[in-house]
Amino acid sequence: MIPLLVVIVLIALLVGVMVKVYNGLVTKRNAVDNAWAQIDVQLKRRHDLIPNLVETVKGYAAHERQTLEAVLQARAGAMQVAGPGERARAESVLSSAIGGLFAVAEAYPQLQANQNFAALQEELSTSENRIAYSRQYYNDAVLTYNNAIHTIPANMVAGVTGFHEREYFQVADAERGPTQVRF
Repeated sequence: MIPLLVVIVLIALLVGVMVKVYNGLVTKRNAVDNAWAQIDVQLKRRHDLIPNLVETVKGYAAHERQTLEAVLQARAGAMQVAGPGERARAESVLSSAIGGLFAVAEAYPQLQANQNFAALQEELSTSENRIAYSRQYYNDAVLTYNNAIHTIPANMVAGVTGFHEREYFQVADAERGPTQVRF
């Protein structure tokens, strides 16, 4: 009778540990999903500013059509991709296009003095800071989650229950330096 009781207690403890580990993995996976949603919100905010910025520049530099179209195409491309890797590459293209737009704006002193342009510049700067913070938060959540699914005993539960490694939201090598925006 005692050996049967010991076996039942051990099985109950094992099941309890497995449930606790599983719940911890679910919590970490949900944190990653939440962090990704925050990046998505910030990127959407940035994407919403771009048409206004392009229209403001267009009023002063309408003959810079190629640059303006490049920004709008990069924005459209960035809005269509989904995963962190593809999204990071698309956002890099968009950042480069915005840099080209700001380079064009430097040639137009009246544009730089425009209050609407200055307000959009400030909003874009704020958005970039929020994106950077959200990206850091997301990558921290991914690190915690990936570490959890690769350590014992969680890796055994993760393998059986279908938890897979998540991808970091990494900036392309060309963007690793500080962004310089001049108005």
